[in-house]
Amino acid sequence: MITLPKINPKYEVDKITSFLKKIQKQTGISKVVLGLSGGIDSTTVYYLLKKTYKAKNIISVSLPYKKIKPIIDSFLKGGSIRNFLTLLEPPRSREVQNRKKFISSPPNQKIRIGNIMARVRMIILFDLAKKNNALVCGTENKSEKLLGYFTRFGDSASDIEPISHLYKTQVYELAKYLRVPEKIIKAKPTAGLWSGQTDEGEFGFTYKEADQVLHLYFEKKYNLEKIKKLGFVNAPKIIKRTFNNQFKQQTPYHL
Repeated sequence: MITLPKINPKYEVDKITSFLKKIQKQTGISKVVLGLSGGIDSTTVYYLLKKTYKAKNIISVSLPYKKIKPIIDSFLKGGSIRNFLTLLEPPRSREVQNRKKFISSPPNQKIRIGNIMARVRMIILFDLAKKNNALVCGTENKSEKLLGYFTRFGDSASDIEPISHLYKTQVYELAKYLRVPEKIIKAKPTAGLWSGQTDEGEFGFTYKEADQVLHLYFEKKYNLEKIKKLGFVNAPKIIKRTFNNQFKQQTPYHL
């Protein structure tokens, strides 16, 4: 079975740190804000930032589900927010009867709440950046970008993206080189948008398979049949997801 090309971790670290130094010089801004989830991507980015920014100039913020949930819950309490809520409720029911039922409702409903979660996080990060004259550092990788696994104007919003050229499995390689704690490397990837949520659980396939399929399809220009014959049974599902989410790469529409 074909595997994704290995990266040269030292080369990547040098390239990324050089890029970060260039941005500091170019913008004249020496501070950075990072949403630190405790996952592989944000932790790896944090380790990279430590190589190029003074420790006091890295403003890392933890915004897990449990911290953001009270903000989202405020939407569910009625009052001045009730009109907003009617946009999220199914047409058959315009009143919020049960918060737990709302959160555990159909997948599309969960995704909409997740999108709010991601956008609320970025509101907080960008406000901190404004307050401290800093740049917001993103943590998106190439796999997420191609799969469309991000919220527009949410986790895709940033001033700097240090690892967006690396597939998820390559980020793991970089993390090991940077000596990111094993506990973080072994943890199941999650956007933390609701309790129990995991990336691969939503996908129905693994990053390991997705990265290889994406590489073969978009970079090697293999067709789906050829990729399937190599043993990647989820190739159609993976590529379909990329095309279903292409609108995220193409908006806003403009003249």
